[in-house]
Amino acid sequence: MHLEEKKILLKNGQEAVLRSPVASDGAQMLDVLKRLSAETEFILRYPEEWAAMTAEQEAKYLEGLSRSQSELMIVCTVGEEIAGSCQLSFFTGIKTRHRAVAAIGLLEKFWGLGIGTTMFAQMEQAARERGTLQIELDYIEGNERGRRLYEKMGFVPVAERPDAVRLKDGTMRKEISMIKRL
Repeated sequence: MHLEEKKILLKNGQEAVLRSPVASDGAQMLDVLKRLSAETEFILRYPEEWAAMTAEQEAKYLEGLSRSQSELMIVCTVGEEIAGSCQLSFFTGIKTRHRAVAAIGLLEKFWGLGIGTTMFAQMEQAARERGTLQIELDYIEGNERGRRLYEKMGFVPVAERPDAVRLKDGTMRKEISMIKRL
């Protein structure tokens, strides 16, 4: 799925752009994924787990997204830098096509500028246009910043999956599922 480029003004006065990713974003997106994994334990991979992925593989993945009828990825760029991305995956089965799953990641230096809120609004708009009735997401216990954003956007918790994530030090974290009805 494709999103037309949209310019937004951030809380710090800078301009940012929301757009669909392109294959040439592959290397930078892979770098962002590695950096996100290093900045927070609330991403499902550690930085070294990206080592097997190449920029070419990421570019191919991004290229495939542009042809997909059931996946929408939005990247946010500030200047020439990718600040983060979000993705909306639409279910396609007859019994489940009213649902979509959202995910978001934003580099720490871009937190608090309104990017996450704006990306969620764009995902919601795309979901409504498609006739989606429910957006779902999961987050890892302890991600209070994420939880506050999700609640602000209208998501409510519906389930918990105990011990869903095990950190390197052995700490177990639950995963919390949230839903927003449109």
